[in-house]
Amino acid sequence: MGAHEDDLWFLPGPLEEEPDDLPPGPRAEPSDIAVIDDWAKAEAAQAARLAKVAGRLGALDDRLLRGPDGWRHRLALIEAADLSWLAGDRVSSDRLALWISMRLSGAQDDPNALARVGWAVRRLMGGPGPMVDLAAFLDRRDPENIEDATERLEERAGGWLEVMKSAVHLHPITRACMGFHLWSLAGLGQQGDQIEAAVTAARITASDGKGANFAPLAMGGAGGLRASGLPPERLARWLDGMETACLTAMRHLDYIETWSARTEAEMSSLSGKTPPALRAVLTEWPLLSAPMAEALTGTSRAAVQRNLTWMEERGLVREVTGQGKFRMWRTAN
Repeated sequence: MGAHEDDLWFLPGPLEEEPDDLPPGPRAEPSDIAVIDDWAKAEAAQAARLAKVAGRLGALDDRLLRGPDGWRHRLALIEAADLSWLAGDRVSSDRLALWISMRLSGAQDDPNALARVGWAVRRLMGGPGPMVDLAAFLDRRDPENIEDATERLEERAGGWLEVMKSAVHLHPITRACMGFHLWSLAGLGQQGDQIEAAVTAARITASDGKGANFAPLAMGGAGGLRASGLPPERLARWLDGMETACLTAMRHLDYIETWSARTEAEMSSLSGKTPPALRAVLTEWPLLSAPMAEALTGTSRAAVQRNLTWMEERGLVREVTGQGKFRMWRTAN
């Protein structure tokens, strides 16, 4: 009579009882289709909220289409300065204004941070969008001594663009949010990558607009850009943050439009080209120094100082530095 199988110790045990001694292998990345499907489901769940935020952006786009070009520049400066705080650069509005207008910086300023925020202002203002040539949009190129095994920027950018183009059926707001959160996963991150990712998303969101070159994302807080949670949570935060930013931008335009009308009426008795030129520059720039005004208006320093003093006495502008040198003015209602 043969031995029972349980007594045959030299036979291997059942497969499910075998210990798994193999090291864990790399996890398979989700496919592009699966990623896009996740964002499509998130969009469906937020359909009503998405429509409301799209309406806010549409109203801002129409307002900018009917307004002067200086409004776009003003909002781009404000958005870029707010984004710099998100990225940890913390470039103040006055430092940014001096850098953009006259390339002036102080000893305490980080030139790389100023360059990043300056890039953000230029890209927010207009030009070819990121979907045309992302590497050119980012103004980045691979170093000459890059190793052969290293994936090149064009390849990483191309991979990100392929996913974005495959998601063309998503609303531009959803697609921009997805692209922002896939940025680092696509290998596009570097120092300042949050600014790059946010500016790229802002341009994609407003790609169908006629007045707004970008959708504000950081004005009034950058909570919508926080990267945590699943696509439904991220999209919900994105919509909340974008709505707040659009409302902040609209309130700012209300303010500057009211100021412009009041200032034009009060300065109508003044002669010369300096008053209207100075008023236009103050509409375009959140903060202004006398050297900036001189360079931007093409008038003399004496004429600029005389008109700024006149405006300050009538409560049209307010000096914000409280010092004798390097003074800065802003509009005041």
